[in-house]
Amino acid sequence: MNAQSKPAAAQAAPDPQPILEIATGFMRSKHLFTAAEMGVFEALADGPRTIDELARQMRAPRRTARIVVDAVTALGLLQRNGDRYENGPVAQAFLSGSGAADMGAWLRFWNRLSYCRWLTLEDSVRLGRGVSGEFNFTTEEQQVFSEGVEAFSNAQAAALIETYNFSRHRRIMDLGGGTGSFLRAILQSHENLEGTLYELRPAAAVARNHLRGSDFEKRIGIIEGDFLKDPIPNGHDGFLAANVIHVLDEQQSLRFFRRVRASAANRARLLLVDFFTNATHTEPLFAALMAGEFLVVAGNGDVYSVDEMNDWLAQTGWRLVEHKPLEGPSSLIVAEAA
Repeated sequence: MNAQSKPAAAQAAPDPQPILEIATGFMRSKHLFTAAEMGVFEALADGPRTIDELARQMRAPRRTARIVVDAVTALGLLQRNGDRYENGPVAQAFLSGSGAADMGAWLRFWNRLSYCRWLTLEDSVRLGRGVSGEFNFTTEEQQVFSEGVEAFSNAQAAALIETYNFSRHRRIMDLGGGTGSFLRAILQSHENLEGTLYELRPAAAVARNHLRGSDFEKRIGIIEGDFLKDPIPNGHDGFLAANVIHVLDEQQSLRFFRRVRASAANRARLLLVDFFTNATHTEPLFAALMAGEFLVVAGNGDVYSVDEMNDWLAQTGWRLVEHKPLEGPSSLIVAEAA
């Protein structure tokens, strides 16, 4: 029997490597989180150091410091020349604190808030709801949450400015706008705009601290409230909901759309920034994975398809105008009050 006539199973036996890579993903992430929390990448911002120097920076024994440092080196984040380690290009740009973008706050969010909650995923799936407490944060955790979300969404905000033309608007309300990072980006590019940040009280307190003393303190008003229960003020011709829909279930989303529509004049715009998926909820991959995050952290969260958004918007008095890609797995849905 020649090679061409062999059964397919004999020609290419299944390789378990993909399973091993997926199963050890938690090890990769925890080594990364630990290195970031213990200041490895920041210690290398100005140049190479030995493991002894890094161990002192980490305030850890040399042997255990080496375990983490070698792991993130194996993952490609650090480079080693002789006995000296240095940041690779990606770590220098995004983790050292000296680059244009800093993902440190985002990693802190994953490590301190998300990682422990993922241990409840199986229970949450079985029960049909998150079991770790919906946004049940201490004051310190709220700070970590707000700053982590801002760090992650900065690229989204920059992409939104490039993608959507805000010149038609005069007053924008950001519903669930966190620290106000989206509004700051929008108002910086459009001096004629006014902004209103609508947030729950704990998040609003963090936003006030971020805006205090800045050029935006007088241009961004802050309203404390729950947009599913409390009044949403009139007088805005644009509404932004960035990374909001994924923390709501279907009924909450429909209620949210109806309540915003009740406050919106005809032809006002609703901008939705989120991880919208294809009809099967399998692409983009990041969105499919993040559905678990929204379940264990938000309690009722999920990811939704563009088709679902179109249907829900139509039911609640909105007309879908367009759907455009933003940054990475994020995209923008623009709807208009019908």
